[in-house]
Amino acid sequence: MPSLLTVLRDPSSRRPDPEPLAVDLFRVIAVGTAIWGAVLLGAVVVHLTTATDAARWVQVACAGLALGGIGLAWSARNRKRWQSERG
Repeated sequence: MPSLLTVLRDPSSRRPDPEPLAVDLFRVIAVGTAIWGAVLLGAVVVHLTTATDAARWVQVACAGLALGGIGLAWSARNRKRWQSERG
């Protein structure tokens, strides 16, 4: 393996990039969205049962759910293409 200095001087001397892993992003995004849903439930419970002002937590969790929904829609639309490329 070439040293860092050698690679900085001559980038072509570095090892080739590894092949990217085939990952089903729909599952990854679904897990993240489910976690945001659990955070939302917890934030609502804290907000309603304590004197703590957890409104910001609720807002952040709602934003996480919204972005997760966008991600799920995007990954569902591109899932067929990904599966056909994967073979």
